[in-house]
Amino acid sequence: MKLAILKERRAGETRVAATPETVKKLKGLGLEIVVESGAGAAARFADADYSGAGAAIATDFAGTLADADIVLKVRGPDQAETAAMKKGAVLACLLAPYTENDAIAKLATQGVSAFAMEFIPRISRAQAMDVLSSQANLAGYKSVIDAAAAFGRAFPMMMTAAGTIAPARTFIMGVGVAGLQAIATARRLGAIVSATDVRPATKEQVESLGATFVAVIDDEFKQAETAAGYAKPMSAEYQAKQAALVAEHIRKQDIVITTALIPGRKAPVLVTEEMVKTMKPGSVIVDLAAEQGGNCPLTKADEVIEAHGVTIMGHTNLPARLAVDSSSLYARNLFNFVSLIVDKKTGALALNWDDEIVKGAGLTRDGEIVHPALKG
Repeated sequence: MKLAILKERRAGETRVAATPETVKKLKGLGLEIVVESGAGAAARFADADYSGAGAAIATDFAGTLADADIVLKVRGPDQAETAAMKKGAVLACLLAPYTENDAIAKLATQGVSAFAMEFIPRISRAQAMDVLSSQANLAGYKSVIDAAAAFGRAFPMMMTAAGTIAPARTFIMGVGVAGLQAIATARRLGAIVSATDVRPATKEQVESLGATFVAVIDDEFKQAETAAGYAKPMSAEYQAKQAALVAEHIRKQDIVITTALIPGRKAPVLVTEEMVKTMKPGSVIVDLAAEQGGNCPLTKADEVIEAHGVTIMGHTNLPARLAVDSSSLYARNLFNFVSLIVDKKTGALALNWDDEIVKGAGLTRDGEIVHPALKG
């Protein structure tokens, strides 16, 4: 059975869906691996590294996809790639299911069984396949490093004969995987760190990392988390109270990192223009929600701008700015998923649509869109 690894064509996407390490592991499942030439170049993996691991190298996407039973990518395929996939092929990648409706419909029409890695259930059995967590972890780290590079001062307190340098004050808004890593990274750099989130469980997590928790703690706050661990949309009344607290806190901060996203929705506004105006000149905002509209209305996707004396960074793909590590983690996530759908004895495809993980991530099957979140 043939497994294809495609080169990413989307602007700014430097990651790759397999590394030489995972190629060896995929070969161990009895699969024939074909990698498109140049697929790993931006992540510092040469064609020779893949061929040395046992993969064949194809010169273009058509040759890579020819008769491929499984296709692995980072981002969703373009129209030409979709058209080159055979009926019955399995595709696993980041498919942006809430926004790429036409692309998913084309995959269904093509007869491809498409799996969105964003939809991998957050259950203990699927932790090793959790792409969102592995990539968000690196995004949280990189957000602090980017902020430090743009900030015109040092992060830690420094005591010298010439005087003392005060530590940078860093505020993390949204304490998911990215936010927690941002807290830890800022703390390692010596900043005074505070954080906020509407989910009550995060208070203890924030404080365990040595940061201060900032939130209006009332009855609504205590119930502001879904069973899946995501933040619920908050009432206008709560948002107003929280905004007032944040506005007072934010004007004292040097660095603000926003990470708040709700799946399938526009990013909530957390930092208003009025709040930006109160920040000190030279402060930095890193908006990890830029791709979904931004947590600050001044954010411009894929741009670094200055507004009211504040640098606002709107990079939409921070993991791609750490291509080697993000590719390594993503490739391992995909290998673990492939291990679930391939019979280890025969090397044949063994899709069990009753499996919670397969069912949760599956978008298309037998020419139809089957995921309940996308139907109707």
